[in-house]
Amino acid sequence: MRHLSTRKDRLLTMTSAVALVAASMTLAAPARADEAAAKKWIDSEFQPSTLSKDDQLKEMQWFIKAAQPFKGMEINVVSETLTTHEYESRTLAKAFEEITGIKVKHDIIQEGDVVEKIQTQMQSGKNVYDGWINDSDFIGTHFRYGQAVDLTEWMKGEAKDVTNPGLDVDDFIGKSFTTAPNGHLYQLPDQQFANLYWFRYDWFTNPDYKAKFK
Repeated sequence: MRHLSTRKDRLLTMTSAVALVAASMTLAAPARADEAAAKKWIDSEFQPSTLSKDDQLKEMQWFIKAAQPFKGMEINVVSETLTTHEYESRTLAKAFEEITGIKVKHDIIQEGDVVEKIQTQMQSGKNVYDGWINDSDFIGTHFRYGQAVDLTEWMKGEAKDVTNPGLDVDDFIGKSFTTAPNGHLYQLPDQQFANLYWFRYDWFTNPDYKAKFK
């Protein structure tokens, strides 16, 4: 999987982080959700930010309110074993639970196992996970099989009330790799492997070098 594309994204498939609130969930023990928890995370973990702390708190207040109908439920998510995803599983899942009252069980497994479980869910029709973080190479499979949520339609329709109004989809890097042939989003970028290229500018501008080039 890793070498199928030179430009790789990790993606949250089926739902966005916000839309996961309304995903298929199983009942679990009630969790605490309050503004004090949001303030704690803003001060201790959600820095630096392009938003002021006041704006961050307003956004967290929206999350708390939107999550009210789903408090005590559990979302099951899986991703490949990478440092970024370990942070999401260990830290961000805990923050989400404390702020919203919704528990996130974020499993970390090997990449091959992620692919195998996706195939198992598609073939069996049984819900293994509510959300998947997988490579953008899967966009064709998700689109053809029709078993992933059309985020474009879902976020402006059924999931409108649980989609963060401050979410700027156009601000995502790599969105073109997660857009299906119908022009709709089926995945949102979670992380991306960015390539940085350096070159000798004078090789291309110096007249002597240019004249000597063969």
